[in-house]
Amino acid sequence: MAGEHPTYSVVIPVYNERESLKELVEGIRRVLEPRGKGFEILFVDDGSQDGSAELLRRLHEEDRRVGFLRLDRNYGQSTALWAGLRTVRGEIIITLDGDLQNDPKDIPLLLDRLESYQAVTGWRQKRRDPFSKRVSTRVANAVRNLLTMEDVRDSACGFKAFRRECLQALIPFDGMHRFLPTLFRMQGLRVCEVPVSHHPRRHGTSKYNIRNRLFRGLLDLWGVRWLKKRRLSYRIEEELR
Repeated sequence: MAGEHPTYSVVIPVYNERESLKELVEGIRRVLEPRGKGFEILFVDDGSQDGSAELLRRLHEEDRRVGFLRLDRNYGQSTALWAGLRTVRGEIIITLDGDLQNDPKDIPLLLDRLESYQAVTGWRQKRRDPFSKRVSTRVANAVRNLLTMEDVRDSACGFKAFRRECLQALIPFDGMHRFLPTLFRMQGLRVCEVPVSHHPRRHGTSKYNIRNRLFRGLLDLWGVRWLKKRRLSYRIEEELR
């Protein structure tokens, strides 16, 4: 992506979300352009088969602030997110889902809190998902908090904003995207949650269900619990050299 060094970088993993992409770009531009600072929008196409790549090429030609990475196959949300985070240049990074369930109008809510915190994560207070998905998410959050000794209301919410320095806290693994607040806090970073809007899915279908999340999520959870208990932590009281 050409142009000035951006202040804001928006990273959006997508998998078969073609019908949502143009509206999402327009919504982000409406929010970030009035702030008067440079920004970039990076889509990471995680092996889509619905023509997303072709549309993203056109959006890039129309506005060079819009870029995309196309992965050679479907790797999953954590891999797509990590690929995007390693590519963008902004000092402040914003992540959100590509299905329009996150509302770009809420971006200022997250950015305003970065004045006091290093990372801000969205909290979908009123989720517009099927009942079974809402219940499974509540159970997952409760178990996750119990085992990681955290108090994050909505760890898996894809809507986040954080300073570039937070990237140093991330450990890339499959499932990483569900544990960003915990990984940030493990490195002593200040994290808060902000209530954000959540809209019903208008296009496409959800990529997650209880079957493909339960056992994988438990395995990831035990891994993060082990990592948190075994991490190295120290303070230097005095140094002479």
